[in-house]
Formats: sequence, structure tokens, C-alpha cells
Amino acid sequence: MIRIGLVDFDTSHVEAFTQRLNHIAIAESEWVEGAKVVAGYAGVSEVMPERIPGYRAKLLEYGVEIVDSPTALIGKVDAVMVESQQGNKHLAHAKLFLEAGLPVFVDKPFAGSLAEAQEMIELAQRQKLPIMSCSSLRYDPVITAAQAKQNELGKLLSADVWTPAALHEGNPGMLHYGIHGVEMLYTLLGVGCQSVSMAFTEQSEVASGIWKSGHVGTVRGIREGSYGLGLVAHYEKGQAVFQVEGAAFYREMLKAVVKMFQTGEAPIPYNEMREIIAFILTAEDSRKAGGVPIALA
Repeated sequence: MIRIGLVDFDTSHVEAFTQRLNHIAIAESEWVEGAKVVAGYAGVSEVMPERIPGYRAKLLEYGVEIVDSPTALIGKVDAVMVESQQGNKHLAHAKLFLEAGLPVFVDKPFAGSLAEAQEMIELAQRQKLPIMSCSSLRYDPVITAAQAKQNELGKLLSADVWTPAALHEGNPGMLHYGIHGVEMLYTLLGVGCQSVSMAFTEQSEVASGIWKSGHVGTVRGIREGSYGLGLVAHYEKGQAVFQVEGAAFYREMLKAVVKMFQTGEAPIPYNEMREIIAFILTAEDSRKAGGVPIALA
């Protein structure tokens, strides 16, 4: 049984993940085997500090030991999940645990800059440990269904994704919530985006990426009206619409995380994790420049 430690409690993920891994306060159909959350550090937050006391109390109720510092987790756990909502906090936490010899999952957004993302990747490689970062939406069943649709409609060429896109200065642009849609797009199209342009208003935004294949993938971020998550996939022989329902993505992502902790093999290519951050930061640069296309770093 893999013993997991959680770091920073300013997100609902700490409760949702503990329920599924520890088989508590959740339907048996959502249980994930092979690991258990045994300890956590509640931390501090510049994004949603008001959430921490409630989630700290909930994890105590679930029997999770709460420690006074991140370093206090070392020796108590076999792996760590860094849950801070703010991307620019992730490097310091990931570095501490990778250098201590522990595999690390970093919740979205992976990092606040490309330099931070690269440093975490290079450190994991030097330590010969896996690191993984993603939105759980990459593991939603609709993504599997869209990929499987190729058996009927031929090769998937491009996709248009929609997602909620709440903004927060702690995670500029799509780093905060639009990243869910970007992750879905990249899970379908993979790496190879060459440039991004961003159309932006207070009500919505559309980030358009041009892939080296010549196809365009888009992420529509919604801040007014009905939100939801979904996509239109474009194939050689037609189109198909897929809409996310429920929260099966948590269960499916945690299965991948536990497998990584067990095998030591990272499930997401590092260049893809890095390019997702590049896409988002380039979209923000385009927004500031009035929407012109900008080449990915």
C-alpha cells in the first residue's frame, strides 16, 4: 500500500482525492486501490485561504494525520501530491520531495513559468523519479470516447473545447481554470502547437492554436451563462460532440497517479506537460498584445 502525503489544502481536491483513495464518504464505484492518504500539511494560500480550515477539519475527520511542515511528511509517506492552487508555489514543494527521494504529483497548473516547469522536470530526471502534473479532465471518459471514435470516423484532426474560465491574479490567464480545457485539447492533439492567438473579453475568451499539421485547435473559456465542459472533435469523415457529465475524471486520474507511484513511470510525456504551460503563457502574451498570433516559446 502506497502511503501518500498531501501538501496545501486550498482546493476541494484534497477532500475528493482522500475520499477515493481511502474509501470513505464516497460510493464504492469511485474507490481507487493501491494507495492511501495518511498525512498532510495544510499550508497557506494566497488564492483561497478561506478553504483551508474546512478541508483541514475534514481530513482530520477522515483519519489523516496533519503535520506542521512539509518536511515533517518525509519518513511518513512514500509519495506526495502537491495540491496548492497557485502554480508558482509548486517548484519549492516538488523540489523538497524529489530531493528526498519521493515521486511527486503536482496538481494543475504545473508551474507559473516555463523555467519553473523545466526545473521540476530536470530535477525529476536527475533523481530518476517520476513527476506528473495535469488536470483530471484529461482522464474523463469523453476523452477516451473521442479517441475511440476514430475507429468509425477516421483520424482525429482537430478539436474545439469549451470550459469554465474563472480568472484569478494568483494564476494569470488560463492557468487558473481554463487549463482544464487546454489539458483536454492536448490529450487529443498532443504536442506540436506552433503559435497561439487569444480573443478576450470579460465574458469569455478563445485561444486558438495552430499545430504543425496545419490544423487549428481551440479552447473557449466561458465566464458568463452556462459553463460546463465538452468538445467538438473533427475527424477525416465527420464530427462528434462530447459533453462531460459527473466526476469520473477524479477516479480515472487517481488510478494513473497510483500506477505511477507503484511503477516509477510517468504517464504523461514531459514535453507535453511543458508545452501545455507554454500554450497558456503564450495565449496570455497574445491577449496583452491585442490578440495577435505569437509563436510558442
